[in-house]
Amino acid sequence: MTEPVLVGLTTYPAAAGHGPHTPSEYIDAVARAGGVPVLLPHTAADDAGRWAQGWIQRLDALVLIGGGDIAPEHTGLTHDTLYGINPARDRTELALARAAVALHCPTLAICRGLQLLNVAHGGTLHPHLPDVVGELVAHRSAERSATPHPINVAPDSALAALLGETRIHAHSWHHQAAATLGQGLQAIAWADDGVVEALIMTDCPELLAVQWHPELTAGTDARQQALFDEIVRLGKQRRHRAGGCADSAHGEHP
Repeated sequence: MTEPVLVGLTTYPAAAGHGPHTPSEYIDAVARAGGVPVLLPHTAADDAGRWAQGWIQRLDALVLIGGGDIAPEHTGLTHDTLYGINPARDRTELALARAAVALHCPTLAICRGLQLLNVAHGGTLHPHLPDVVGELVAHRSAERSATPHPINVAPDSALAALLGETRIHAHSWHHQAAATLGQGLQAIAWADDGVVEALIMTDCPELLAVQWHPELTAGTDARQQALFDEIVRLGKQRRHRAGGCADSAHGEHP
């Protein structure tokens, strides 16, 4: 029997009496790709790094989902538009972003996930895009719903090969974006206003970060679903190299 490909997904904070949760669009996209979604809660404990290492050692792939802004203590940014800050989530997901790269875990980072990845590796963020690039491109709408806009993908990139195109339309909802890139990160896609829309890490080819939300249209757009298909494919390869168990390749749980 084929071992399942376990794909960890980060979660939104608890709300309205419910525990941490992940929007169904992410879960469905992973399931369509053949992966088994595993929801990862966040912790307020000081040992978030130990949690992250343990998860990455046991998972085959990781999806860092979207969400609120990262706390100023990690970014150095303050702005009156900051929203959704959750220190426990930041601590846990920054540790996950570092552990995934260190252990070469296939990772798809989405929106907030791209920003986390950049900050985790020493990069900076634009605090509020309209202040920096104006409103030529609508990266989010006033109605708090995703808005579509075109994205230009580097022709020689693996992302262009995966999507089959170098100019796509995707749905976004964000007001921050990568400014100075973190160590080892390289931009491979941009909006028409120059905002970075996708990153790779030169020494971790298993990682892809996109600023848009592929999960929102993955059910009807094969190009967006391809991002989830690819992360599950890479996770399957990682499991195979580990002999069917992620632990055997990366050591025991700390």
